[in-house]
Amino acid sequence: MSWVSTAAKRFGRLLAVAAALLPGMAMAAIVVASSGPSARQFPAGKKLSEDGRITLQKGDSVTVLDKRGTRVLRGPGRFSVSKPGRPISNPAFAILTRQKSSSRVTVGAVRTGEDGKPLSPNLWYVDFARPGTKCVADPDGLTLWRADPDKSAQYRIARADGGEMTLSFGKGAALAPWDTAQAPVTDGATYRIAGKGDDEPGELTFVLLPDPPSDEEALALALIEKGCTAQVELLAAHLSLSRM
Repeated sequence: MSWVSTAAKRFGRLLAVAAALLPGMAMAAIVVASSGPSARQFPAGKKLSEDGRITLQKGDSVTVLDKRGTRVLRGPGRFSVSKPGRPISNPAFAILTRQKSSSRVTVGAVRTGEDGKPLSPNLWYVDFARPGTKCVADPDGLTLWRADPDKSAQYRIARADGGEMTLSFGKGAALAPWDTAQAPVTDGATYRIAGKGDDEPGELTFVLLPDPPSDEEALALALIEKGCTAQVELLAAHLSLSRM
């Protein structure tokens, strides 16, 4: 089961209403992921009071993020939202959110998540294995990423006008540039993606985020509000690993 509910857009709208109604309320963290028996009480985007405490049951896991970083609370138990003494600067966040052209970046060792699967090394790379809504900071420099670069691969990209283009990864290449001339990256643009010979392609829908927030909490909220759930999961996973 995915860490972040596909209802993230609805949560984002609720957050906006809550912020308008409670402007003076002190906020310390937001929920970026939850699972277990109490998951419904802690949807992605839920804001938690600085002096609050949450009670978790056995099997619960809640990932919270604030300006100090990310941490995972696992039940059973009662936990304080704030936890003093954590460092505020996080080099992992700066690396993860760096914007670079695919022609100027080299992918080194790739981290793995809790399930053992490789994690994309950059928040703005598009992973074909994770279709859905993708937030894009730089539409002219969109880069595709794949977890297994051992073999060459080709993908068919079907455009809304009925046209089709092919995107290729060379053997050993983890990155490939998106051809914006043939497939413009605009707000709301949707493309159907399939590997050669696949009968059931996935879909990618691009949402522009031209000025992404520069701190962890605000960026997580922006991604949740745009419905970019895979990127919220990636952000939470990288920041959780950086705190271990």
